[in-house]
Amino acid sequence: MNPVDVLRYGHRTVLKAVGGLPEADWHTAGVAGVWTVKDVVAHLASHELVFVEILQSLLGEATTPTLDRFKQGTAEFNDPEVLRRRSMSVAAVQAELADAHAQTLVLLPQLPEELRRRTGALPWYGAEYDLEDYICYGCYGHKREHAAQIDAYRSRLGR
Repeated sequence: MNPVDVLRYGHRTVLKAVGGLPEADWHTAGVAGVWTVKDVVAHLASHELVFVEILQSLLGEATTPTLDRFKQGTAEFNDPEVLRRRSMSVAAVQAELADAHAQTLVLLPQLPEELRRRTGALPWYGAEYDLEDYICYGCYGHKREHAAQIDAYRSRLGR
C-alpha cells in the first residue's frame, strides 16, 4: 500500500465532488443530514486536522487539542467542529482542508513503515488496527462517503 497515494486519491475525490459547484449551492441543508456542502467540507477539514495531530503525535509532538476533542466521541466532536467554522467563508473552509491535507503529505513520509504498520499504534482507534488501517477507513473511506453524499446532492440539483 502506498499511503500517500491513498491520501491523495481521497482528497481528489472531495475536490471532484465540489468542483464547479456554485457558491449558492454550498449553503443548502440536506447534503448529510442537516449539513450543507460547506458543513461537510468543514467536517472533513476538522478530521484532516485530527489526522495532522495523529501524525505529529507519532513523530513526538505533544499538543493534540483537536485529536483530544475527537477522542471524546462523535457527538462531542462533529457538530461543534462544524459550528466553529460556520462563520468562515466557503473559500476559507476549502483552504483549511487543503492546508491540513498538505501537512499530512509532508508528515506521513517522515514515519517509518514499521510504525505505520504497527498494530495498536493508535490504541484509541482499536488494538487490532494500525495507522494504514486508519488511513484507509478514517481518511480515504470517510472522504469517499461524504463525496458520494455531495454527488447525490448535486444530482438532486440536476448539476
